Amino acid sequence: MVILRKPLHVIAAIAIAMLPLFSFANVSVDSVKNESHEVHASAEVHHETAAEPQDKKAKVDAYIQHHLQDSYDFTFFSDEKEGKHYGFSLPVILLDNGLKVFSSSKFHHGETVAEVDGNFYKLYHGKIYKTDAAGTISYDEHHHPTNAKPLDFSITKNVVSMLFASALLLLMFVGLAKSYKKGPIPTGFGRILEPLILFIRDEIAIPNIGEKKYRKFMGYLLTVFFLIWLLNLLGMTPLGINVTGNIAVTICLALFTYFITQFSANKDYWMHIFWMPGVPVPMKIILMPIEILGTLTKPFALLIRLFANITAGHVVIMSLIAMIFVGKNLAADLPISLGLTLFISIIEVLVAFLQAFIFTMLSSLFIGMAVQDHHHDDHH
Repeated sequence: MVILRKPLHVIAAIAIAMLPLFSFANVSVDSVKNESHEVHASAEVHHETAAEPQDKKAKVDAYIQHHLQDSYDFTFFSDEKEGKHYGFSLPVILLDNGLKVFSSSKFHHGETVAEVDGNFYKLYHGKIYKTDAAGTISYDEHHHPTNAKPLDFSITKNVVSMLFASALLLLMFVGLAKSYKKGPIPTGFGRILEPLILFIRDEIAIPNIGEKKYRKFMGYLLTVFFLIWLLNLLGMTPLGINVTGNIAVTICLALFTYFITQFSANKDYWMHIFWMPGVPVPMKIILMPIEILGTLTKPFALLIRLFANITAGHVVIMSLIAMIFVGKNLAADLPISLGLTLFISIIEVLVAFLQAFIFTMLSSLFIGMAVQDHHHDDHH
């Protein structure tokens, strides 16, 4: 971990510098003034004062849920009083009796119905439904929308973030490859990448997969490590990006590991699953479904570990910031909230690296278990 000290120090400094940019633009603090001493007015003020914290908490919960979800636009901040949102829209691509392409600005953040080629679409709880000109949403007995949903291939906020991270990775590694043409020692940013690559090779790939077979999987291990790390770091910026906190993304990453493991497995791996050597036949029959289930629980552990840790970090940080708006004593809550937020944010920088490391480590471990050679001695 000594070789990682310098890049982590730089990243921590950048993250700390951007912490003041975090804000709850949609949460407003309302003051209640008691202008009358009559009993009826006093009761009304008491009721409003009791309801006010609940209203604030509801707004904070809604804002946190909105941050954790994917969206069709980037919203940097909002003016609740004027009803204005500042950011930029993304393209919406729907397949509904033909291709429908339009800007998400037509939804006005879910406030209006978008009309495209005579069809009407409404954004409801982060999903697009077909509706009428009035924006009617029908529900079933469980209060779930029953409106039809078109096939959605839109460029959402998470998609843009992944494309940006992929392009950044491409530039980083192409630059590193070109620097080797000048000499055996990389230059520029390649001096930071090379120790990380050697660390993944020497501490993750070779010990878990083996020196003879690790090269085949180095490309995937490097890609998944740096992609998760960059996405985790992007999630700490004020842009409201939460890619690795999206269960669909973590499922996709875990499936990549699962399919690579299964398609690279040798006959010894499958023999240990379907007909374990060295045990009585009745035990082989009992262990077979358990081993098959074990192949499915491994990727499940990968996706849940990454999703839960990243999501929990976002919720904790934003909840600590919300203390400023929910609490009544601003002078006392502000330093406590900012101090705890700074502390958790520094930990989150380490967690961003740690989750990428753990995902890569477990992936290499599962691959190594599937490709390693087993030697069995027959005892009669």
